[in-house]
Parts: sequence; structure tokens; C-alpha cells
Amino acid sequence: MTRLPIEDALPELLDALRKRGRAVLQAPPGAGKTTRVPLAMLEAGLTAARIVMLEPRRLAARAAAERMAETLGERPGETVGYRVRGDAKVSKSTRIEVVTEGILTRMLQSDPDLPGVGAVIFDEFHERSLNADLGLALCLEVAGALRDDLILMAMSATLDAGPVAALMDAPMVTSEGRSYPVETRWLDRPLPAQARRADALADLVVQAEKDTRSADSDQGGGILVFLPGEGEIRRAAGALAKRLPGHCHVRPLFGALPFADQRAAIQPEKDGRKVVLATSIAETSLTIQDIRVVVDMGQARRARFDPGSGMSRLVTEKVTRAEATQRRGRAGRVAEGVCYRLWTKGEEGALMAFPPAEIESADLTDLALELALWGAAPEELSFLSQPPAGALSEAQALLQMLGALTAQGRITKHGKALSALPLHPRLGHMLLTAGPAAAPLAALLGERDPLRGAPADLSLRLEALKDPKGFERKRPYQLNRPAVERIKSEARRLERQAGRGTGMLSPAAMAALAYPDRVGQRRKGDAPRFVLSGGKGAVLESSDTLAGAPFIVALDTDGNPREARIRMAAQISLGEIRALFADQTAWNDVCGWSKRDRRVVSRQQERFGAIVLDDRIWKEVPQDAVAHAMLDGVRDLGLRLTGAAARLAARVELVRAEGHELPDFTIPGLMDQLEDWLLPMLDGVKSAEEWKRFDLLPALRAALNWEQTQLLDREAPGSFITPLGRKIPIGYDGEVPEISVRLQELFGVSRHPAVGGVPLKITLLSPAQRPIQITRDLPGFWAGSYADVRKDMRAQYPRHPWPEDPTREDPTLRAKRRK
Repeated sequence: MTRLPIEDALPELLDALRKRGRAVLQAPPGAGKTTRVPLAMLEAGLTAARIVMLEPRRLAARAAAERMAETLGERPGETVGYRVRGDAKVSKSTRIEVVTEGILTRMLQSDPDLPGVGAVIFDEFHERSLNADLGLALCLEVAGALRDDLILMAMSATLDAGPVAALMDAPMVTSEGRSYPVETRWLDRPLPAQARRADALADLVVQAEKDTRSADSDQGGGILVFLPGEGEIRRAAGALAKRLPGHCHVRPLFGALPFADQRAAIQPEKDGRKVVLATSIAETSLTIQDIRVVVDMGQARRARFDPGSGMSRLVTEKVTRAEATQRRGRAGRVAEGVCYRLWTKGEEGALMAFPPAEIESADLTDLALELALWGAAPEELSFLSQPPAGALSEAQALLQMLGALTAQGRITKHGKALSALPLHPRLGHMLLTAGPAAAPLAALLGERDPLRGAPADLSLRLEALKDPKGFERKRPYQLNRPAVERIKSEARRLERQAGRGTGMLSPAAMAALAYPDRVGQRRKGDAPRFVLSGGKGAVLESSDTLAGAPFIVALDTDGNPREARIRMAAQISLGEIRALFADQTAWNDVCGWSKRDRRVVSRQQERFGAIVLDDRIWKEVPQDAVAHAMLDGVRDLGLRLTGAAARLAARVELVRAEGHELPDFTIPGLMDQLEDWLLPMLDGVKSAEEWKRFDLLPALRAALNWEQTQLLDREAPGSFITPLGRKIPIGYDGEVPEISVRLQELFGVSRHPAVGGVPLKITLLSPAQRPIQITRDLPGFWAGSYADVRKDMRAQYPRHPWPEDPTREDPTLRAKRRK
């Protein structure tokens, strides 16, 4: 057996594990860490119990177990075994067990002290899957509280292993690896926007095969092509079938492929040149022998929370620089190699450095359920990245709707049953509640839509599952047959895990069990717009067969946060909604301000979430409810002060500006305190029209206590009392207080009137109430310009008094009698 690069690092690694019980191994792809480290730990006798190694993918888990068993001259299931979903090969003699990440979580939840397990290895931890992050956090707590003898190790293929070592408080051991030079070839210019990437990739693969073909017996070595997923791999295989030379054998490689076909892609080609079309599974988890050429499409699939489906979906994104580097390195394992990239060298600078951790962007419903089952809040565990609080809160709210958590966040018996299923809690809830009949629907909703160009109606998809050939004959829609076969296979598996069921339910009713937050009610109007029970909006194409349905269940949308476009739905009846969600449906008294009607609207409504199942007029509404609703109306309509109310507010603000303690009577201040001064006075006000007629003065006066009123009247009185005893309103809107008064009414006044030491601005009026002079010095006016005013006014108003010395006359508003 060829000596692997990891051998040089094994003494240091084993010594660290003996002394500390923990380590982080940093080794590049191809160093041999996956297949050599567990065997070295076994040979060194670090633990008498089992060594459990986590792999992120089923294919990698089986391949690693087979390779280690082959090294020992055994078959899987003896010293080395594996356990993945739907397949297991272990025995009593198994000492090394390779498992997928979800299986470790189940082991921990069943027996937190991990009986019979002496070491846990997290392989490919740099991928930062949600299950790996959770598994490490749980293992660290178990090691600290229950098992101080538990050996923990994380293995990473990137150069960013420092944070993991800090989290684990573990030494970091580095293996340099071994590789040959790899030449990188980029596109000369970016692909045109209208170009099909699949066609461009096929052209590049053909060119790479031609460029690297040699006269040697190996014909240039194998070619590894990276594509994002199964669909792209199948299309590329079809496009290349007739374009590559006859000695080339195209081998697909993806997770859902039968294991025999996966093995054919991994093993050396006996005759001819191998062209492997693989997903990112071939980046680090697997060693594919005899690869000398890499062709990288530059895309990867990642788990992202999909608002359209309410679950995590695999989305296609550009690769990161770290991923591109790992893919390139696959060409330099056995000899010098070449890497072709379907992008330009200039475009490479815009790539992200590392892929994001799944915990930061994926659906957290499963994580919330696991944390509730464990009985810990996320901040109580050692996560490398803490889950986002908002996303976790949404996940917990959904679990409460599904009956998996109590209102206090504790797991229920139903929640424990859901956690045992290898399904999203939505689909698990549907399967346990509706029984085996829900298995096809659960499998369908867990897969991408197998129909293209079809209306949203769920029944079309179920029809296609029952009879794919007949469906294709009768219907004009494109059917993804491989997806259909996967769905049917998964449905058969799920039937065995289903609950007993609650009787016969329609597909729509079953779907509503999985999506209680997606039950939709058609809004009024011609357009098929819906309000969903979770509070969001959604819309159908107006030509869709479900456009007229009063109630639907929206199963898949485009995820638009404002108004999502529905891609898959089922029509449901009002009776089914009431029957399914009787415990979540309640009558509510609703009294609120309607912006559309511009009035307070009072209704009694039967509601399920945000949708209204029945609506009646609320006849005997408490006045305080109407008043509170009208406050919202005031906030909508705004506040405008006029007349006496405006003068009062101006007086208050003048005194406040002098440093006295009075309420804030500015418009913003009054709006902030509506509950304090306006709410008690809103009796009988229900509409915009009534608000327009409402007198604000009493409410403003009531906002001042007796002491404040006395202060205000003293510092900024509301009126000036003339020598005749009449009250003249004082205006405070301008820079200084002002009044308007008949000139004759101030006869005999020799001192200028003032407010708080500030001279009043006086507009002197003619007998016809027209301004004739403005003054802030009345004695000066009498002594000066009054003579000119007298001369003009005597001619216009001869019946009114215009004495030469007004300071010696008595004030009057009377005119002389006619002779």
C-alpha cells in the first residue's frame, strides 16, 4: 500500500489524543485522513469502545467504510461498518462505525452518555452542516457533564480550522498533504448573458478531453467534471454522449444514484478514459482514482431556507474560492494535472472566500425541535455559530402550531415522535396524523416539483405519481421521470413509518396538516389574491384553475416577502379547515380603525390565524374599545389645531420656552401622549367626519391641572381686558403676543399693555374693524402719529369721537347721535 501523506502527522495526532482527549486535524483532500486516522486510533488502542466517525453524505460513509475494511482484508460489517439512512452493515465485532450526521444526533438523544462509544470523529467539518454543528455542540456538553473519557476530534480540509480548535479547547495538528502541480485554464471572456451554461460546459469538456489526450496507455488520465446537481449531470451526460470519442466512458456521480453506479464512478476504468460528472460530493469526501483533469462549472448546491416551501431547499449558487481550490486540487493527486474553469480569471475575484455555515441560512425547524428534546437553549451549548434568533423564533412558532412544542417551548409527546422521523417536522406531522395515505404526498413535498409548465393544482402531481405513462399521454406538461421514481420509492419507505391516521382525509386536508400557516383565503376583488393563515399574502396566476377557489393551501411559492406567487396549491373546503383546526380556531371581538372606510369598524369574527372563517357585526361594543380604535384613527388622520385650541397650545409653548413645567403641546408631543389627554374625551367619535367636527379645546384644557392653569393665566393670559371690561383674545402665534382692538376702546390708557413683561403688539382698528395702526408703544402713538390718523379718520368716520388728547378721554364704542 502506498504511504499516505497523513502518516507523518499521525504520531503527533495520537499523542494529542492520549494527553488531551481532543484534537483538530487539518489536512488537505487526498492526505488519507478519512480512511487512515480511525484505523490508526484503533491500532494505538486509544479506546476499548467503538470509534464513531461522521460523514456528511451516505456515499462517502459507505465508501470510507469499504475502503477501511478492504485495508484490513475484511468486508464492511466486521471490524469496520457503516450506518446510513436505509442501509446498515454493523455487527457485534464492529469497532469503527461510519455514520451520517443525523444518526449521531439520534444516538445522543436516545442515550446522552453514548454507551459503548469511546471516540467521535467529525470528518469534513469544514462543510459546516447543521447536523455537524449540533452534533459537536451536544458532544462537547456530554464530554463536560457525563463522559470526561470521550475522545473528540474534528477533521477539516481547509485552512480555517483555528476557530474549531478554540471552541473545542483542543490542539491543532496539521498534515501538509502531497500534490502535484496543476495548471489552471480560465475562459478568455465571460459567457454572454444569453448563453446556456450547460452547452458551454459541454464544449469545455470536449475541448479539455482533446487538449489532454495523450498517446500513453492511460490516454491522459480521468476527467472529473463538477456540476451542481443531478439534473445538470443528466443533461450533460446526454449532451456528451455523442460528442466524446468512443474510448471515453461517462460516469455520473451523485447521492441519489444506485450504489453500483456510484462504485463504477469511483473505481479505476479498466478500458478507456473515464469522464466523471459529479456534484460537490467529489470535492473532499471521496477519492476518485486516476483523475488528472478537472472541469469546473463554477456552481454548487447549498441548503437555504426557502420561504416558498417553508423548508430548506437546495439552491444553486456560485462556488467559493475555497471550494474552487479544493476542486482544482483533485487534478494533482497522482500526477501533474490541468483544471479548466467555466469563468474568467477576472470573475474569480468576486467569489466569496468560504461557503457560509448552514446554521446561518437554513431552515431551523429541525434544530429547534432537537434543542427542545435535549432541553437546552442554544446559548447554553457550544455552537461554533449561534443560530440567528429571528429564524429560530419562527421555527419555534411553527412547532407550536404543529403541536410539537408547548406555549412555553417544552417538547410534547407528539414532538418526541416527530423527532424520531427522518423528515421535516411539517411532513412528519402530516404522516403521523393522516397515516400511510399521506406517504406519497410527504414524499412529493420533500422533493422538487416534478412538473414543469403546469398549473398550481396539487392533484395534477398526485395523478402523475399514480400513472406516469398515462399522465404523459393525456397531459401536455413536462414530467421529470427520475424525480417521480425517487418520490415513489420514498413513499414506500415512509408508509412503514406512518402513524395509524385519523381516517380518510383529502390530499388538501393532509397538506393543510403540514402547512397550517399556509391555509389561504381569497381576498375580495377580481384578482386571485389570498391572505394566508400565517399572515402573509400570496397570489395565483389569473388563468390558473384554482384562481376562483375561496380557500386553498399554498404548498410552494416564489418566496416573495410582500406577496408571494403560488407555484403549487390545493383547494380546501371551509368544513375541512374547521375540522382540522378546531383547537386553533376561535371567535374574536375586533374593534379597529379601517383606513379604507375611514371609520371605526366593530366585528365579531371566527378566525384561524389571519384568515376569517365567519364575520358578524358586533352590536354592543364597549365605549373604551371604540375610543382606543379611534386613537388609531387619529394617528391615521392626523391632528390639526385651529382657533381657541391653537391659541391655548401657543400659550403653553410660550410658557414652556421660559422654563416652566407644562405638558408638551406641540403636534408631535400631543400625538405621543394621545392616550393621556385625548382618550378620555373621545366618547361618541367613530369616523373621520366626526373627528373633523370634534372640538379639541376642552380636551386640551383638561390636560392642565389647577396649578398649571393658574401658571398659564399668570404668565400668558388668554385674553386682554379692555378699559370697558371686554375680553380680547391674545394671539400667541407670532413672535410676540398680540391683540386687535378698536382705537376708541383704548382712550385714557397711558401705559402700554404687557404680558409677562413683554409689550403686546396692538393692532388698532377703525370703527369698521379695519387695521389703521400697529404699535408696541401706545403712549408714543398718542403723542406722535395719532394726529395724522385723527385727521384721516375724522373725515371717514365723523360720527365717532377723535379727540385731540385721547389720554384724557373715556374709552367708548359708541358713536354720536345723528342730529
